[in-house]
Amino acid sequence: MIHRLFKETAPTIETLDELAKLVNYSFTDRLNCDPDAKENGVDHSPRQVFTGHYVPVNPTPIKEPEYVAHSKTFFHELGFADSMAKSADFIGMFSGDISLVPYPIRKVGWASGYALSIYGTEYNQQCPFQTGNGYGDGRAVSVLEAVINGQRWEMQLKGGGRTPYCRGADGRAVLRSSIREFLAQEHMHALGVPTSRSLSLYVSKTEKVKRPWYSEGSRSTDPDILASEAVAISTRVAPSFIRVGQLELFGRRARNNEHPKAMDELEKIVLHAIDREYGDVIDNKSTTAEKVVSFAREFRSRLASLVANWVRVGYCQGNFNSDNCAIGGFTLDYGPFGFCDVFDPHYQPWTGGGRHFAFLNQPEAAERNFHMFCTALQPLLKSHPDALLQLDEIRSGFSTVMQTQMEKMWAAKLGLDTFHKTLFSELETLMLQTAVDYTIFFRELSMIPGDISSLKNSFYKNATYDKDPAEMDNRWSAWLTKWKSIIGIASRTDENALSSHSREEITRQMKLVNPKFTLREWFVVPAYQQARAGNYNLVRELQDVMTQPYAEQSKDVEDKYYRLKPFEFFGTAGVSYYSCSS
Repeated sequence: MIHRLFKETAPTIETLDELAKLVNYSFTDRLNCDPDAKENGVDHSPRQVFTGHYVPVNPTPIKEPEYVAHSKTFFHELGFADSMAKSADFIGMFSGDISLVPYPIRKVGWASGYALSIYGTEYNQQCPFQTGNGYGDGRAVSVLEAVINGQRWEMQLKGGGRTPYCRGADGRAVLRSSIREFLAQEHMHALGVPTSRSLSLYVSKTEKVKRPWYSEGSRSTDPDILASEAVAISTRVAPSFIRVGQLELFGRRARNNEHPKAMDELEKIVLHAIDREYGDVIDNKSTTAEKVVSFAREFRSRLASLVANWVRVGYCQGNFNSDNCAIGGFTLDYGPFGFCDVFDPHYQPWTGGGRHFAFLNQPEAAERNFHMFCTALQPLLKSHPDALLQLDEIRSGFSTVMQTQMEKMWAAKLGLDTFHKTLFSELETLMLQTAVDYTIFFRELSMIPGDISSLKNSFYKNATYDKDPAEMDNRWSAWLTKWKSIIGIASRTDENALSSHSREEITRQMKLVNPKFTLREWFVVPAYQQARAGNYNLVRELQDVMTQPYAEQSKDVEDKYYRLKPFEFFGTAGVSYYSCSS
């Protein structure tokens, strides 16, 4: 898991100078630099990168940076003093200016290349050179690696300016999308879903860029205006940012023998990924072939668990390409993501995503990414037929592992020890026919209601029902009675029913997996709209609420954030869906 408990005795780091003592660069020290790169990092124009694992590149500072927010939770885990987030040198570094950082922090960052595959199909045409040598970190620049409390962390600026992989874009992120990602990473961690972490968020007071977006109240699928928006830099943090797409890039080059070092570079990146993400579970003394097989098995387990967790909390990644799939098995790249309001297996917040990346199709999308991952590893096992066979078996077993994780997840949401297929199938049908709010329904069910009246708090009354309301009420009541019988609560008067203590225990367990609060897009929109005018109060309020998603919070918070999506937001562009996030 990417989130780890911090030590209460961890020393407090109060200055950038103190953080500098913990730096430890592994990616750039152990792997190959692009031989065509410039040592000074002035490399901001699109070009092909033919070899090497990274390109040295300087981030481009945003002008007149202003503090928006930092993750208090993550700061405390790292042992950082909160005051550091507003110190001049910290703001400077994490808004893109690394020219004055204290030694031994380096004054040049780095960006990495990767390949692109979409739902298991390789793509080169989006590369401006039609070769696949132009994909990579187009606006994400890593600026630091440090070992803090025994854990290695890489810190990366999202929106840090152009790199050789920018494909002609401006390398910037806007405040709107930066707030979305900052809040989402905080929320997902609090939900117990493995994720990259938010460190800080700064916005420029003066620098703006234009982005296609939607006019207020628009119901257009495609953006209908070109909006001028403030640029921002958010810093995201993870043990590494190595993606399936990265391994694919080197796997393809090795498979096609594109240059003399292709196989060596593939082996280096794979072994480095294992060391960074799986060093605690894969024996360093094993042979390369043994490590590769173990890597595949461990990643399969993490990836299946991750996607089951996504579904558990109602999250849809939206664009789950291989380059958005972290080999550490955590959520990465919060672009066109969304948390579903109404339960819909085909929920997809991104208009360009198609059903293949929809809510309940995510297990299949994960399997496609896993297949590309295994394909990338194959060249390393060409002379090891037994290991190659094991890799094939691991690949073919993904769907079984995924199904097991999904059934385990559904059972937990329903308070069951084991998955009950018929019960779940009946529930799924009822949820679809009734238009049920996914989060509110499962939270209300967690209270083990005596009748369906409280469950109806999750029903969208403006929905068009397929069935007569009275008939639906009868079916819901029958399902609820059946469910309570299966979990051991036949009725309140049944002598064989569970004791109140056991009832309370089931409720407690269900509330641990069924959050009360979720980061709905219609909460986020007013937060970034207010932020455009320099008011960040709502951003910080959302941060406070969404970092306690399972807690019973105040009545004011509940009234504001534990409620159904207003009818007027359905079908509204930029709220119910979007074509981009930038």
